[in-house]
Amino acid sequence: MRLVVIGVNHKTAPVALRERLALVGEDVAIALEQLEVLTDGTVIVSTCNRTEIYALVPQTLSQQAVASPTVDDVTSPSFSSNTSNAALSTNISSAAISAHIMKIKTWLADFKQLSLTEIDPYLYVHRDTHALTHWLRVAAGLDSMILGEPQILGQIKRSVHMAQEQKVLSNQLGWIVDQVFAAAKRVRNETKVGAQAVSLSFAAAKLVTQIFDDLPNRTLLVVAAGEMNRLVATHIAGLGVGRVIICNRNPERAEALAAELRKPGRQVEVRTLQALPQVLAEADIVSSCSGSMDLLIDKTMTLQALKRRRYQPMLMIDLAVPRDIDSTVSRIDDVYLYSVDDLQHVIAGNIEQRRQAAVDAELLVSQLVVEMDRRFQVRQVGKDIQQYRERTHDQVDKLLNESIAKLNAEGASPEDIIAELSRRLTQTLTHAPSKLMRKAAREGDSELLDFVVSGLKDANRGH
Repeated sequence: MRLVVIGVNHKTAPVALRERLALVGEDVAIALEQLEVLTDGTVIVSTCNRTEIYALVPQTLSQQAVASPTVDDVTSPSFSSNTSNAALSTNISSAAISAHIMKIKTWLADFKQLSLTEIDPYLYVHRDTHALTHWLRVAAGLDSMILGEPQILGQIKRSVHMAQEQKVLSNQLGWIVDQVFAAAKRVRNETKVGAQAVSLSFAAAKLVTQIFDDLPNRTLLVVAAGEMNRLVATHIAGLGVGRVIICNRNPERAEALAAELRKPGRQVEVRTLQALPQVLAEADIVSSCSGSMDLLIDKTMTLQALKRRRYQPMLMIDLAVPRDIDSTVSRIDDVYLYSVDDLQHVIAGNIEQRRQAAVDAELLVSQLVVEMDRRFQVRQVGKDIQQYRERTHDQVDKLLNESIAKLNAEGASPEDIIAELSRRLTQTLTHAPSKLMRKAAREGDSELLDFVVSGLKDANRGH
């Protein structure tokens, strides 16, 4: 299948490393462009909890060891032609695939300006059906921090859309993506893994109820109006928070969220992101998930806000990777700061029911992967058959043209030429199966030998 996945997630790497490996904003487009010469199709999934590269190893790989490329190598005009010239065979050995995976790892380290020895212990690699199983588990929410959460499927779809826009989603990888989406939908529809209301937004709302009880008198500050913060704001506002302030770079998106949250008895305001230092003091609850590469709320800003609040407690929820809020803020008295990793420890209740449902979901995933692999093999053998027929057709055409040329020659015997053509056609058409039978017999593979012999007999009876 040639599918590989290389990545880190909340299980293998701490948030401090995940934020350094995050591929967000313009980084994604640049990364997809550079990976185009290393793969036959790439999708990059980068969220709060994971950064993963899904890729097809090139159909033709050099069987000789080649030095791992750096970012400078990949962007060099000569890299693509050198890689093409090095290709020797369409039969990709396991060693060649492993070497190519190392190239992608090295590229990732160089791209993020990190040492490979520093990140390699945290990276996981899956290949072929194991990679397919992993992708389906991720899409179905079985590999999420919050078991069964549905947001990841939408995030993968956006990642695929970006790959399509960059024209790096090959036909074969696109086919695999379609299979994964269809299978993930079946897992969610046929099991109860996503039936219970457990998610990052639910966990954030539960935190609010643990710290504050007079919610109509509390103010929620929403920093960035993306999908995750929209869910958090909806959950927390639904608890009865009396006032919501939305700070966002894009005023249209902020206004759209404000329209969703407005209702009698709830005041909703929209401010610019530049106003964040001023409005921070007004917030009892802060939820931030911007996707920015820079800190939005530092320790000094928080201390100033706390002083203006007369040291009333603040709950800060940082869902962003890289983080929006300086981690040292957690050392300030009267401030409760929770990162994405911290939320894992406050999720309870329905998660146990999802774990039970996950058993059925995992069984279904295993069945679906087998089905997808079979469909892939059928699809692939169709191409192999077409190529075999084209090669045979070329050979027959060559023999036919030679015979026609002999017939046109003076003194040629048509009977002798037709007899020779018949003999050569028989040799051509029986060469491959004869060679396969001899090989099976020589290696003692009786199962393959019986299969080929019986198959040829059935084919002859059909004629």
